Amino acid sequence: MPSPSHHAAEDPRHTRQAWSVLIVSTLAFTVCFMVWMMFGVIGIPIKKMLNLNATEFGLLTAMPVLTGSLVRVPLGIWTDKYGGRIVMAVLLALTVPAIWVMGYATQYWHFLVIGLFVGLAGGAFSVGTPYVARWFPKNRQGTAMGVYGAGNSGAAVNKFVAPVILVAFGWQAVPHVYAAIMLGTLVLFWVFSYSDPSHLVPSNVKFTDQLKALKDPKVLKYCQYYSIVFGGYVALALWMVQYYVGEYGLDIRVAALLAACFSLPGGVLRAIGGVLSDKYGAHSVTWWVMWVSWICLFLLSYPQTEFTVATVDGTRTFGIGLNVYAFTALMFVLGIAWAFGKASVFKYISDEYPENIGAISGIVGLAGGLGGFVLPIMFGALLDLTGVRSSAFMLMYGVVWVSLIWMYFTEVRRTELMGPHATAAGQRA
Repeated sequence: MPSPSHHAAEDPRHTRQAWSVLIVSTLAFTVCFMVWMMFGVIGIPIKKMLNLNATEFGLLTAMPVLTGSLVRVPLGIWTDKYGGRIVMAVLLALTVPAIWVMGYATQYWHFLVIGLFVGLAGGAFSVGTPYVARWFPKNRQGTAMGVYGAGNSGAAVNKFVAPVILVAFGWQAVPHVYAAIMLGTLVLFWVFSYSDPSHLVPSNVKFTDQLKALKDPKVLKYCQYYSIVFGGYVALALWMVQYYVGEYGLDIRVAALLAACFSLPGGVLRAIGGVLSDKYGAHSVTWWVMWVSWICLFLLSYPQTEFTVATVDGTRTFGIGLNVYAFTALMFVLGIAWAFGKASVFKYISDEYPENIGAISGIVGLAGGLGGFVLPIMFGALLDLTGVRSSAFMLMYGVVWVSLIWMYFTEVRRTELMGPHATAAGQRA
């Protein structure tokens, strides 16, 4: 029986279906991500309404990310077993009522509970990744997953759409509009997507067998990489609007527009990251991504500083810090780097785990998502503790250091740091 890759390469009908699947899946993921990031904008008037501190605001924005992360492993496994079309359609349908009800919430716990259900939308990634990848030959899977992953740009779409609705009709109108958009997306997806039984993982593969991948040191390493390039992206996408409002005193619409300078390239350019990963390899792209991240985060970490110097004419006060233009430029570069990194991490997975993409992408996606859950809370806690807004970037800078060291020893020097041969490998190095 010919492989799916063979079909994709030779059958024009199969190729047309593959591109149709890719387009509507990317649309669905974009809308899901837009909904997932909703609190990044509407959370600001909610914070004011409920008089929340930075930690409480961080928890509010992070709640949808928690469920969107936790469901990624089972959704990836179910996609392998039942097919991406049916799993994605059910997921979209489940989120619609939760999004709608959000507009009627009045208390802090209401938002937290409803946010958990809205967060199901974030699980779309681990459905679409294996669903899309299996429609394309191996040498184009990086590109296909990169195009699909460009749905991350939903974070930027949210920043364009939500402030306009919020200012015109109030924050309550945003979830109502988003629920209608999600319903329309569900219809389009169902009409223009397809199923291929040959893409299903054989039924004799058990859940427990698939979850054994958690014991693989390489999977854990990819989890750590992804917690930066995706978890960090999600966290900063949620955090940036209020950062601009607080740090630079900007109007919410201007703040959202500038924050989109990070979110938009961080999503759209993921497709280019897929192409680069296919051409140069996952390691080369990821290595450069980490170094660019390290430089950007080092500069972003520097807080607004004033110091007084004794001069011949008396004392003079100097100020050092990033103005809004330099800050936005660095965030733009960081967004591009992370876009490439998100694609390159999944190129690792498609190269090394071709028969188990769904389960592995679900596990790695879970790690990335949990990074997006934990980081906003830590950003808020650090802000409440230190009063320094750039402490968020100081934290991210430290996390990038971990990845660089891990990558150096396991990929540059080829030293096994974890697993049964770790000690011997370390001695040889």
